[in-house]
Amino acid sequence: MALDEAQRHLLWRLECELHGLATRQDRARLEQLLHPAFREHGRSGRRYNREEILTRLTAESVEVCVQAQDFELQMLADGVCLLTYRSAHRQADGSLRQHSNRCSIWSYEPVAGWQMRFHQGTPSEPFEA
Repeated sequence: MALDEAQRHLLWRLECELHGLATRQDRARLEQLLHPAFREHGRSGRRYNREEILTRLTAESVEVCVQAQDFELQMLADGVCLLTYRSAHRQADGSLRQHSNRCSIWSYEPVAGWQMRFHQGTPSEPFEA
């Protein structure tokens, strides 16, 4: 299953949807997007399971403006993709902080559609937006 441009943009959009507070506070939407076997290795180095992430995200109350760029998508197997990109938090003055390299593994599930199975954030050197 090769991805066409529309499918690539869909995965980028789903990834970025997870950055927004509205989605992060919507447990039902998060359960749609995060595979039941989801795991995360956070930017802090801590590991999380799906339930821990659902609890943490739904408790958030402050919107963070995420600058996400340099997306690359690689097919790992039929219906399984690796999405990599860089992100940072945009401050009120326009500056960026908490620069990270990010990667997510997305799998296509027949009933649920695309779901994130794994995510990792690693601190990185600063970059320009």
